Amino acid sequence: MGNKMRAAVVTSFGGPEAVEIVDVERPEPGAGQIRVKVAAATLNPVDAGVRSGIFGGAGRRLGLGWDVAGTVDAVGVAAGFAVGDEVVALFHGMGSSLGTHADHVVVDASAAALAPAATDPAHAATLPLNALTAAQALDLLALEPGQSLLVTGAAGAVGGYAIQLAAHRGIEVTAYAGEDDEELLRGLGATHFVPRGSAPARPADAVLDAAVIGAEALSWVRDEGRYAGVIPGAAPASERGVRTGAVEVAADGRRLAELVRLAQDGVLTTRVAQTYALTDAEKAHARLAEGGVRGRLVLIP
Repeated sequence: MGNKMRAAVVTSFGGPEAVEIVDVERPEPGAGQIRVKVAAATLNPVDAGVRSGIFGGAGRRLGLGWDVAGTVDAVGVAAGFAVGDEVVALFHGMGSSLGTHADHVVVDASAAALAPAATDPAHAATLPLNALTAAQALDLLALEPGQSLLVTGAAGAVGGYAIQLAAHRGIEVTAYAGEDDEELLRGLGATHFVPRGSAPARPADAVLDAAVIGAEALSWVRDEGRYAGVIPGAAPASERGVRTGAVEVAADGRRLAELVRLAQDGVLTTRVAQTYALTDAEKAHARLAEGGVRGRLVLIP
C-alpha cells in the first residue's frame, strides 16, 4: 500500500449508494497531533447527514466518521502520546476531506484519551461522540442531584449514555422511548418510563431532546425549567421562562478520559448493534437508514 490508504468519502450527495471507498494519501500528523491506525469507527446519524447534503459542501470530497478507536502509529511534536498507545478520540469532522472511516486518521492529541482497558475497539469507538454529547448536554442543563430529567430518544446511543450519566449524579430520570425498550432503559437507570406517543404525567425540571421532537418535548418542561436539543441552531424558541439551547459537541480529551473511566467502572454501557467491514460502508448506511438500531453500527477497516 505504501503511503496510500482506503477511506469512505462522499463526492456527490444521495442515499447509501453515495458512499465511495477511495484510495488516498495517508495523512501525516503535525505538531500536537497523532495518527491513529483505525481499529473501529462508529457510524452516526451525522454521517448520514453529511452524505445526504444537509450540511452542504457540494463539489468537494467530504470525509465520513467522527468516532475512532485504534492504535497510535505516528506522533507529531509535543503530542503527549506514544506510538503503540491504544486510544479513542473525537474527530470533529464537519467539512473535512477525510474522517475516521478510513485506515488511518490524524487527530489533535487534545481530542484523544487512552482507550478503556478490556473493551474491544468496536465498543470503545461508541464513546467519543455520543458520550461527550450526552455529558456536554447535561452540563448545559446544569441539574442538581434530586432534580428530574426527561430524555427523549432514550434508547439511542446519546440517550442511553445520558440516562446513565444523570442517574450516576443522583438525577431522577424519565425515559421516553418505544414501549419495547422499557426494560432496557430501567436497567440503564431510568426511574420512570413514558412510551412514545404518550405524555409524561408531570413536567420535568429539564428535557434532553435526543429524539429531536422539539416543541412538544419543550411542553414537558416545567415553567422556568431547561431544554437541551442535540442539533445546534434547531432548539425551539423559549416559552414560559424555559431556557432552551442545544449542545454543540466539542472535542475534549480530558473529559473523554473521565468517560472512559466511567465505562471501565461499569457506569456507562457501550452498545454495538452490528459491525461491518469498511468496504461495506454502503450496507452500514443502508441499515442506519432503516431505523430501529439499538446501539451503534461500527465499521472495521
